[in-house]
Amino acid sequence: MRSSRSARSLLPLVLAAVLATTACAGGTSPGAEPTPTSSDVVGQGTVIQTVDDQAQLCLGAVLESYPPQCTGVPLVGWDWGTVDGQETAAGTTWGTYAVWGVWDGTTLTVSGAIQLALYDPLPIQDPLLDPANAGTADEGTLAGVLGRISDEAPVEVYGARIDNGYVFVDVLHDDGTVQAWADQQYGAGVVAVRSLLRDTSE
Repeated sequence: MRSSRSARSLLPLVLAAVLATTACAGGTSPGAEPTPTSSDVVGQGTVIQTVDDQAQLCLGAVLESYPPQCTGVPLVGWDWGTVDGQETAAGTTWGTYAVWGVWDGTTLTVSGAIQLALYDPLPIQDPLLDPANAGTADEGTLAGVLGRISDEAPVEVYGARIDNGYVFVDVLHDDGTVQAWADQQYGAGVVAVRSLLRDTSE
């Protein structure tokens, strides 16, 4: 069994391979700094803000205290005056929303939001949930990966489950790097990485 440290040590190799491929394709020139990328995304969760602190979008667990407590993605440009459905207690304001914006890898610059109870997204059909596309890894392999991946992954894992012959893994946002790491670590067709901040182009 590989340790968490050894798994994380593979990530720079994957990144180097991805950057090298980009350079050969006419993207980043040799020796140049890689250009930061941003993505138009939408996320669903709890927006929370304490007095004199930045609003955050929590996509993981929320402590069921009153007021609730959680740590999430920092929001730039969040305005409580543009949404409904919030509560305030003990200097904390919160509510559940679908939030659109630009993700730069660290913060989400908000372009719009709606109460989660009113959000009616178009259904997204994941092709890997189609029985015709079932994975071929055996149950023992899947169970082993499920038990290890939270510790071995180079990013925080928000949830993992076995479905249709794959280990589906939820992360904050994957530009393809985490999926490439998983394919190298466990073999192609074993892990399916899914982003909680979903690209709106999908």
